[in-house]
Amino acid sequence: MTSCRVGEKTLSFRDIEIKTEYRSFRDDIVRDFYIPLLKHSCKYQRAVGFFSSTALIEISEGICELVKNGGSIELIASPKLSEEDIEAIEKGIKLREEVIEDRINTSIFEPKNEYEEERLNLLVNLIANNILEIKIAVIDKDNSIGMFHEKLGLLYDNDGNVIAFSGSMNESTMAFAHNYESIDVFKSWEFDKLRVESKIKAFEAIWEDEEPNIRTLDFPEASRQKLFKYRKNDIIDLDLDKKAFCKEDIPESSIIMPPKKLKPELPSNISLRDYQVEAIDEWQKRNFVGIFDMATGTGKTITGLSAVVRLYESLKSGLAIFIVCPYQHLVNQWVEDIENFGMKPIICHSASTQRNWKSRLSDACLSLELGIEDHFCAIFTNATYASSYVQDTIKPILKKSLILVDEAHNFGAENLSKFLNKDIPYRLALSATIERYGDEEGTEKLFNYFGDKCIEYTLEEAIRNDMLTRYYYYPIPVSFQEEELSEYVEISKKIAKTFAINKKKKLSEHTKMLLIKRARMVAAASEKVSALCNEMLNHKDDAHMLVYCGATTMRDEGYMEGVAPEEEKRQIDLVAEKLGNELGMKVAKFTSEENAEEREILKKEFDEGESLQVLIAIRCLDEGVNIPNIRKAFILASSTNPKEYIQRRGRVLRKAKGKEYAAIYDFIMVPIPLEDLVLYDDDVIKSTQSLVRKEIERMKDFANLAENPSVADDLIFQLANSYNIDLTKEVDEFDY
Repeated sequence: MTSCRVGEKTLSFRDIEIKTEYRSFRDDIVRDFYIPLLKHSCKYQRAVGFFSSTALIEISEGICELVKNGGSIELIASPKLSEEDIEAIEKGIKLREEVIEDRINTSIFEPKNEYEEERLNLLVNLIANNILEIKIAVIDKDNSIGMFHEKLGLLYDNDGNVIAFSGSMNESTMAFAHNYESIDVFKSWEFDKLRVESKIKAFEAIWEDEEPNIRTLDFPEASRQKLFKYRKNDIIDLDLDKKAFCKEDIPESSIIMPPKKLKPELPSNISLRDYQVEAIDEWQKRNFVGIFDMATGTGKTITGLSAVVRLYESLKSGLAIFIVCPYQHLVNQWVEDIENFGMKPIICHSASTQRNWKSRLSDACLSLELGIEDHFCAIFTNATYASSYVQDTIKPILKKSLILVDEAHNFGAENLSKFLNKDIPYRLALSATIERYGDEEGTEKLFNYFGDKCIEYTLEEAIRNDMLTRYYYYPIPVSFQEEELSEYVEISKKIAKTFAINKKKKLSEHTKMLLIKRARMVAAASEKVSALCNEMLNHKDDAHMLVYCGATTMRDEGYMEGVAPEEEKRQIDLVAEKLGNELGMKVAKFTSEENAEEREILKKEFDEGESLQVLIAIRCLDEGVNIPNIRKAFILASSTNPKEYIQRRGRVLRKAKGKEYAAIYDFIMVPIPLEDLVLYDDDVIKSTQSLVRKEIERMKDFANLAENPSVADDLIFQLANSYNIDLTKEVDEFDY
């Protein structure tokens, strides 16, 4: 049993209130944990990943009491090795001990004032009297060297009780005062006894240089001598903290103040517009349940987060904030805004930079449930939110929760709608296109869960109010090759047959697959690439251009981020080949297969406009990705789904410096060239009418808000005449 050699009787650890965990943004870990326990300890063992001389200065008050008890300190630390250090060791340029000594020396800092001088003097005298012993550990495995990352502490009292703690914290001022850190605490006299014993054995093995793959070295003599330069005398002054120092002598970094508690609040640099305030007011009137139907570029994200602040301020009690986005790149875009609103989100998806997000989420839910925390924010992709782990973890706190869903139309899908849990009292849906095209049942599910629209801010209003840029619209007709037309007509007949059988217009899985196949055929029509190249000859020297490839339908629910259908891959590769090699333009693909870092580089180069003229994109720009500098867009996708073409147009119309207007070149699918219609029988023409009708509908929508509507009007009139389409008849979304 470890016992104190001299000194007054100390309290047993059992007489001190000790929590099972401490978190730096909730607790003052130095004042609440370190100092009280060190005062009643007779031995302190610590293994940390990083050490600086300032860290022991920070806890000198507790150490002084430990020394009065006759106690001792054993510290294992690691030098902070750079990549250059490791390379020098592995190449034999420098000896390991030489590099380690250099790095330790850089972590011994010159005292800035009398306050630090006195405490550094104490530190040196503790070393001189063998009360403090320091050893250095590095990873030594497979002939390579690395930084030792252990973060373990042990405290012993005079009655043989031991406290073990572990977690993210190092022995440094930054860790104590500024970082978000946490430690878990285990007690030898409770059910944690075996865990404490295990940690004691682990520390002893490292201390004695018996741990495999870890090399433990004595503190270098040269570093010891550097420390001893700051020795003013040989007196171990254990009453330092009873002495008065001028406030100016105590550096701000040496005063441990609890960090400001984070909470949802409106940033000082944001001033909400009237329509945003009115939307939030309406949401509050409806008991914080509703839909923000807002066009791209009108501030959906800011309005949504401001609504979160309103709810938090109204409740004045526990709130779990769940934000859900379709894809990882949208999650990443949200995080910066969330942090600007005073929240530190738990980022929950498979590629999260927070590798321990699952345990963070679990801890946050438990803390909220127990009343330890009054709020937390977690952000998910759709797929992660729907996972069994997340659903099981958040279940106990659903009644204290808000769900905020971005691009909420996705949650009308059968596979996601089952996660619209009625136990969640506060609900907010964000979308520019909340109604699901051709899916009345899915749309009804959304309105049943999220309630009515609190605001409907249209694209037309956004353009009129100068929140989006004006644009010119140029439709470019393209047609099928003969083989493509034959296949299209055959698929269309099969689709028509299934609808004739199914009077309720409910799509079977087989019909959905036929619709997806036909939509992809339209998107990948071979003439589109040729027509694009012909048009691009007029823009070879321009920059800030976007080409949309591929097409989706709202039925295409099997889409996975990072995976594109082969038809879309072939088209985007062909476009890149033609524009890049044949026309000599500077192009790059922008798809869900590029990682976040690559996308940011592409966006930067695109904005500059010198090394990159054209981005060629599929899907991932449909929802949320913000590239405002797009001046010209060439849309090969020819989607007949209003949700998609409204979003694609919105991407192009975002405001940017020097951007007076945008131009949209829309490749319109005319299945049979007008001059060739006389060559085909009525059945073939009838099989293509629904596509032409929907292409006309899109042209009307685009032209209606364009600066040059007459260009599209002429083509619309020709198509309607030739294909015998009644323009006064409303389009039936079930007309396939």
